[in-house]
Amino acid sequence: MENIFFDDWHSLIRTVVITILAYIGMVFFLRISGKRTLTKMNAFDFIITVALGSTLAAVCLNKNIALVDGMTCFFLLIFLQFILTWLSVRSKTVKNLITSSPSMLVYKGETLEEVMKKERITIEEIKMAARNQGIEDISKVGIMILETTGEISIIQTIEGDKLNAFDPLKKIKI
Repeated sequence: MENIFFDDWHSLIRTVVITILAYIGMVFFLRISGKRTLTKMNAFDFIITVALGSTLAAVCLNKNIALVDGMTCFFLLIFLQFILTWLSVRSKTVKNLITSSPSMLVYKGETLEEVMKKERITIEEIKMAARNQGIEDISKVGIMILETTGEISIIQTIEGDKLNAFDPLKKIKI
């Protein structure tokens, strides 16, 4: 229980220096990896974000982890994410393996109950998404979509049957 508030100056200085250097290193690797690395796109992007944060905390506070080990971990996580996203835009198989497809929850004011059950979305969540968009009546929603990121998009009105922004959703029987 001793040293609960202060260990020694060496420990404090080490924490400050390692935190600054690890942060700079992580920002450097993220910068050279491109904008896609930390976007909110799918579960794998979320995992990378959490893993990078966890690694940064471990490197900063665990005196048994050397800075070079932490930087190597940052590099590997970001490199693996880069490779995975690079492959996903070039291979339909990889893309289908790592990303889900959007799901239509409401079409022309009618809730699609089977899709909602499959996606584990309740009517209360549908109503909340509508309220967040200032829509007071679900029957006035043109299309409501559960995106691959888990966000719900709402298109209030649809014109005609040409829905090119909804190509992945055409496989759903309306």
